[in-house]
Amino acid sequence: MIVLIGFLVWSGCATLSGSNDQFFVCSYDVVWDAALESVKDRPIQVKDKDKGLIETAWIEIEGTERSYGAFQREAFGSRERARMTVAVKRLNDVTSVSVLENRQRWHLKGGVSQQANKWWPIDPSEEAEAMVVNRLQNKLKEKGCVAS
Repeated sequence: MIVLIGFLVWSGCATLSGSNDQFFVCSYDVVWDAALESVKDRPIQVKDKDKGLIETAWIEIEGTERSYGAFQREAFGSRERARMTVAVKRLNDVTSVSVLENRQRWHLKGGVSQQANKWWPIDPSEEAEAMVVNRLQNKLKEKGCVAS
């Protein structure tokens, strides 16, 4: 029973990080190029190969309408924005890649306060992260790299 609780706590902490981590038996340069290719549909804001960091600029997208509060009032629109962060790291015999999407929604709460007029963090899109990871895996598979 203690082992089960320990596993649940450990796995819960791992999922709190929010990133989608992948490991590949492949050279850093090949993985770096594939990581850049995997986010080519978004404008790149940071591209630092020495630090292993790729960050896209914010892109605005149409979100889903959501209501809020006890009376399920309508929000003020459905504007969302998202950006991807991809970290590539050299390990002993493998290269790791972490993919994380940051997503925000505009004007989620009502009212006239300053808190009503700003971007509010929301959960990342699992579909968007999976799309980047799938592109990465496919590109590296073409290059003969093995996921570990």
